[in-house]
Amino acid sequence: MQDSNFLGLIISLLPQLSLVDKIKLFNVINNIEELYIKSKTQIENILEKKLINFWDIMEIRDKADRIDTMCRMRSLKWVSWADGEYPPLLREIYDPPAVLYYRGRLPNPEKCLLGMVGTRKPSPEAAMQCFKLACGAGNAGISVVSGLAYGIDAMAHRGNLSGGVPGYAVLGSGIDEVYPSAHRLLAKQILDSGGALISEYPPGVSPAKWTFPARNRIISALSRSVIIAEAPEKSGALITANFALEQGKELWVASSGIKQGSMLYDRRGTIKLAQDGADVIFTENDIMDKWNMKNGQTENGNLTGCPGKKDRREIISSMADFLKIDI
Repeated sequence: MQDSNFLGLIISLLPQLSLVDKIKLFNVINNIEELYIKSKTQIENILEKKLINFWDIMEIRDKADRIDTMCRMRSLKWVSWADGEYPPLLREIYDPPAVLYYRGRLPNPEKCLLGMVGTRKPSPEAAMQCFKLACGAGNAGISVVSGLAYGIDAMAHRGNLSGGVPGYAVLGSGIDEVYPSAHRLLAKQILDSGGALISEYPPGVSPAKWTFPARNRIISALSRSVIIAEAPEKSGALITANFALEQGKELWVASSGIKQGSMLYDRRGTIKLAQDGADVIFTENDIMDKWNMKNGQTENGNLTGCPGKKDRREIISSMADFLKIDI
């Protein structure tokens, strides 16, 4: 274990500190021994803030040891902000995680990821389009990052895996707890693809209402562009959209998410995004055009391997997940 990486794990566990505070410590403290000898006043001077109480550094060290041991026993990995393997795009946001836990392989920093999120209760039309967009991206060599939730997230993961590329899921729980539990098989398929499950929360942390909005900033940060497939007026997907805009990412909406006239599905969130200027994605080729990519296309302009009208068995199988039907 590298000393700097373990130092990062200790810093990530320090109480009373925001993520921004922890990054300040990363920039000033070079080794564990230096952290041990810092007084409360010295830490306050670094952070430019007062601390109500000062921590017991040896107690924090023991907790870090326990987490490290747990990760080793469960084949989990972690990387701190100070480590060279930390995803570079994640460094660029205002409040990056001090430590990133993961299972599998982190994304190749030389390859762009596509973020895809949306409602947990999509229309069949939006679910099918999401699957095809993700599959088309996969066939062009583009991996999707999403949140492993029901609905659009699951369809994005499944479509992308069908395209034959590694998949990536950011969890709103500890890396050892897949939520929802119904997606454990999907999580395994993501790992089998050569991708990763990623979380800023240490093992043993259960999902909570506040953890999901927080994880959305990681989904957008890892992405070059983010597609909101379909979202109601009040949706967690819109939190991802706001993070994407704050981080300077390209924000798109799927065409199925802006269709008017349906009383069964609330699309007011994605409609508003389009009205505010988000570009509309109709087919997987639109993604390639916006990224100036032409590889992976057949002579007729369709991406190789994308399911057509006569080959939708895989889509139907995936749609059964949120439609709750037997096939």
